Amino acid sequence: MLEIMRSTDQTEIAFASALLSGEGIEVFELDVHMSMLEGSIGILPRRLLVRRADAAAARLALRDNGLPVTE
Repeated sequence: MLEIMRSTDQTEIAFASALLSGEGIEVFELDVHMSMLEGSIGILPRRLLVRRADAAAARLALRDNGLPVTE
């Protein structure tokens, strides 16, 4: 799996996950429960991972919708 996005903005993560799921790309979200360690202040970014075979299509979909992409 490859990381395609990293963000502290929960709305960006939710939008990206919904967008990629709609494109038929399976998404795995990491660091969802890190808020317990940081005290729910949102300083630790969440990461989205996709299968290596889907990475190019996922990055293109994110860029086309103005979302940040991890290279």
